Amino acid sequence: MAKKQVIISLVVLSLMILLPIFVSAQEKTEVYIFERAGCIHCANIDVFLDGLSSEYDFEIKSYDITDPKNAEYLQKLAISYGIEVQGVPTVFIGDQVFVGDASSTKEAIKERITSCSGSVCPIKDVDGKLSQSLTLPAVIAAAAVDAINPCAFAVLIILLTTILAAKIRKRVLYAGLAFSLSIYIAYFLMGVGLFSAIQVTGLTHTFYFIVAILAIIIGLFNLKDYLWYGRWFIMEVPRAWRPRMKLLLKGVTSVPGAFFVGFLVSLFLLPCTSGPYIVILGLLSKTATRHTAMLLLLLYNFIFILPMILITFAIYFGFTTTKQAEEWRQRKLKILHLIAGIIILLLGVFMLISLYTGLF
Repeated sequence: MAKKQVIISLVVLSLMILLPIFVSAQEKTEVYIFERAGCIHCANIDVFLDGLSSEYDFEIKSYDITDPKNAEYLQKLAISYGIEVQGVPTVFIGDQVFVGDASSTKEAIKERITSCSGSVCPIKDVDGKLSQSLTLPAVIAAAAVDAINPCAFAVLIILLTTILAAKIRKRVLYAGLAFSLSIYIAYFLMGVGLFSAIQVTGLTHTFYFIVAILAIIIGLFNLKDYLWYGRWFIMEVPRAWRPRMKLLLKGVTSVPGAFFVGFLVSLFLLPCTSGPYIVILGLLSKTATRHTAMLLLLLYNFIFILPMILITFAIYFGFTTTKQAEEWRQRKLKILHLIAGIIILLLGVFMLISLYTGLF
């Protein structure tokens, strides 16, 4: 009981430290405008933006391109956005660019500021990427949480136990690696599909906010499993699904079968492994280009299957047995939920902070 009280106190303390930062943050969109002294069109946009400032909370950053440094900055931003400099005024808001002072341009600027209301909508940097200071550590942390997920361990142990029953030890190695590779491919393809869907629909801001809240909820649910395991529900494969999943796994006796069943089992694992993955996809949709996102998804899924590979080798080389591995999993079950809960909870809080402050 004392240990549980310590854990609850640590979580509450973390939130007390982080939430004041979140609440007191300035929620301002930054509008970058490149103009030139004496430009009538630039003056029109200035007046227009001044008028909008009475309705929306945003910050204007103005750059006179008669200054060579500002002109060079405009050129770099244009390259970053994949456009050519067409003249002034040129306005950057988030990931969008607006040129000129036509009525349609003004309306589009207003719509963009409205959609960014309550967030920072950071512009791209000169390397063509949004701020990613939170992204790589978050990907590694979430992948580590997913990697120590007790669900994935249980599935692999059942599979290897079945293969060992055939008394062909070498098949354990190949089957375990084939199964891990299958899970890797399946989860990577799922990630690519969902990331692409988010990008196409353009719901990155909304989805990012929803995912941040989801991360906090998932974190709290995992902490519930540490404090009161088995009460109400558990963040694992639903109990009603387990007999069917075990039946599927125990029917595998070959390496191709292990590879094929990996794709099917990935669907069973979704309820207990998709949480961190969805959180990271939400983060990537907000902060990464498609190319960067694909590389990070490859990294994420490699970290995710790494313990499966290590367990496979450990059992093959005799460092442990499937029985010992399962006993270890059962003993550490609640601790694994604790680690996952704290990491995902804090990640969700940091995502909210990054959404409203641009600090990370």
